Amino acid sequence: MARVTDLAGLIESDVALTHLLGSVRRVAVLGIKTATQALQPAYEVPRYLCEQGLEVIPVPVYFPGVQSILGRPVFRSLQGIAGPVDLVNVFRRPQDLEAHLDDVLACGPRAVWLQLGIRHDAFAGRLVEAGIDVVQDRCLMVEHRRLLGRGAGEEASGSVPRR
Repeated sequence: MARVTDLAGLIESDVALTHLLGSVRRVAVLGIKTATQALQPAYEVPRYLCEQGLEVIPVPVYFPGVQSILGRPVFRSLQGIAGPVDLVNVFRRPQDLEAHLDDVLACGPRAVWLQLGIRHDAFAGRLVEAGIDVVQDRCLMVEHRRLLGRGAGEEASGSVPRR
């Protein structure tokens, strides 16, 4: 397998990030938290995306009794979502990503965004080989604010901007 840094689908430049973020309308959030954990990035980031007018589709890994998050119905798998998904925003530990690979591939999003602190080159490489663009180890909310200028100056709880 080629090193992930050699793969064209790994998004790292501001130009590519801006293009991706400007075209995203529908975001599935794998590993989203509930309002009980409102100060955690896995709730705060999707809440921000909703405020920006994006359609957020909650896909929690835990919370089996929860029927909705952020006022939207919960899905238990990515492939169960009807219609196209522009972006899957992932809040899972790197060691847990492989268990979600088949579900992500079956969903077929245009891109997958691994949140700040989440990097898994083999997982990213498999997605890129399947034609799915990948962002690793960046906070979606911080990058959205920085590059699209919405809500600039506010940081998410637990999110650290990239240098």
